[in-house]
Amino acid sequence: MSIEVDVGGLKLGSPMIGASGLWGFGDEYADLIDLTRFGAIVTKTITARPREGNAPPRVVDLGYGLINSIGLENPGIDRFVGETLAAIDVPCDIIVSIGGETVGDYASVASRLAGEGGVAALEVNISCPNVAKGGIAFGRDPEATAAVMRAVRAETDLPLIAKLPPLPGCVEEVARAAEAEGADALAVSNTLPAMSIDIESGRPRLGGRTGGLSGPALKPVALFLVHRLAAVVGVPLIGVGGIETSADAIEYILAGATAFEVGSVVFKWLNAPSDIVMGLEEYMARKGYGSIEDFRGRAQL
Repeated sequence: MSIEVDVGGLKLGSPMIGASGLWGFGDEYADLIDLTRFGAIVTKTITARPREGNAPPRVVDLGYGLINSIGLENPGIDRFVGETLAAIDVPCDIIVSIGGETVGDYASVASRLAGEGGVAALEVNISCPNVAKGGIAFGRDPEATAAVMRAVRAETDLPLIAKLPPLPGCVEEVARAAEAEGADALAVSNTLPAMSIDIESGRPRLGGRTGGLSGPALKPVALFLVHRLAAVVGVPLIGVGGIETSADAIEYILAGATAFEVGSVVFKWLNAPSDIVMGLEEYMARKGYGSIEDFRGRAQL
């Protein structure tokens, strides 16, 4: 039995990937979590220039999910390449998430990373809901998506993963545009635009007013989108959103995902990632599956 997967040319020893934003730059959790169970870790999103992020408070716990408004805080591509990247030491692949306010920003960041060692792939974040410029503005428009992916593809031969927003009304067109312009895989999906209001003050709970909803509340939406896109695109899908147990991960695979990303569950239970992979292996053994491909997309039948 093997849980190895091929995600658009990126060969991973495990289908579990650490979602961007929750794992810092890869090794912050090395002393707390068994990272050997991961196929890869996605870094915080890196932009052309440093970003301070949004004003606090930045996270609201709803009980059934989290709303975050981090605002893509990061040191910028120069410091990331000059200081951070070489220091990352993890027992799995590193996927660098890239973002930008303009198409040129995405291209310049991709160009800087193209020749750097230690980068297995790029995740193109065209779906962040809590920045004023860029982000989801690209991911809700097929033509803008195509422009970003075309520009990034021209700068690098690394595998490209387009991270899509959870917007059912346009997701098929956006997915096809990303695929047509060089995406080797699609991550489905980013957080859902959301907010929470303090009824005593009458003000939004987040310093950035709105943010992105993750956790269990997002899972049914993202699962639906994976199932929908599995029937219309030819590139591998990565299921993202609300995975807290092995059953959650298995649902995504049955819907058509080749791999899956985990994130906010670690705020509840640090051993959750190991439990998820162990449960996946137990399920495969019980069902007699020799590989992920043996049951991927069965819910499409």
